[in-house]
Formats: sequence, C-alpha cells, structure tokens
Amino acid sequence: MQRKPRIVVTGPESTGKTTLAKQLAVHFGGICVPEHARKYVENLQRPYNYKDIVAIAKEQIRRREDSLKEPDKWFIFDTDLIILKIWFKEVFAKYPEWIEKNIKKNVIDYYLLCATDIPWIDDPVRESSGAKRDYLFSRYRREMEDHDFSYFIVTGTELTRFNNALAAIKSFFYEVES
Repeated sequence: MQRKPRIVVTGPESTGKTTLAKQLAVHFGGICVPEHARKYVENLQRPYNYKDIVAIAKEQIRRREDSLKEPDKWFIFDTDLIILKIWFKEVFAKYPEWIEKNIKKNVIDYYLLCATDIPWIDDPVRESSGAKRDYLFSRYRREMEDHDFSYFIVTGTELTRFNNALAAIKSFFYEVES
C-alpha cells in the first residue's frame, strides 16, 4: 500500500460510530474525520432540506479528498457518502448522480459497519430508531456489497466492539499486505 489506510466507520444512527472512530484514530495515531452532518443539522434553525444534504455531501467529499494530501497518516472517517446516498433516497426519493460517481471512485480501503446490537439513545438529531435501524443496516450492507467494498460488521459493546474492530482491521491489512 502506497499510503496509510483510509477507514470508514458506518452504520445506522446510535450504533457507536463516533466513539469507535475516535478510539481507532487514537490507537493508530491517526486523524478522526468527524461526521459533518450532525454538526450541520444541529446548527440549522429550520428543518433540513435537499440542498442541505447536498452541502453536507460536498463537504464530506472535500474532507475525503483532503485526506489524500497526507498519505503518511491513518484516516478514520465517521460516516461517508454511502450513508448520504441512502439518506437522500429515504427522505427525498432521489440523489444527485455525482454522489454515485464519487462513491465509485472510492479511496476508502476498508469499512466497519456497526451493528444495531447496542441500545438506541435518543437525541434531537436522530430520526431512525427501532426496526428502521435494522432496515438501514441492511441498506448500507447491500450498498457496500453492490460496490464490492471490503467491510466487516462490528458487534459487541464498549471495549468488545473496539477490540472486534481492531482485530478486523489488523486481519484485513495483514492479508492485503501478504
């Protein structure tokens, strides 16, 4: 591998993505790229709309491209364009074509898909609890499989979740480099 890995921690709402992304960045001495959507939506003084999700997606792409300027660092992304594509489809029944083009020109080496095996924690920004989380989990998984992306489903709570993710990363990159 010419550069250090780019890993995305993805999954439905309230599945520990942010915590796991931060833990992994610390472990690898890398950079955690926070979820832009949360901060963006929290700062709106109105309900979000299609143009807001476009702005979020463009920022996500910029952050991903910026990571390529630092090939000597690990980057752990808290979500990515797959979540945004499905968010567009679920809420607006359409998405900009450039989203799919940017997903296909993927620079992500590995995905960690967080399972819904931890309790839902409500907050003002979250929308998809209960069975909807399981449904979205299957959508994200199908999207990664349709693109033939390498991924691992992360399960467990707290330290177990982190250790499972860490073992998957080490196993994947050991196999890739062998």
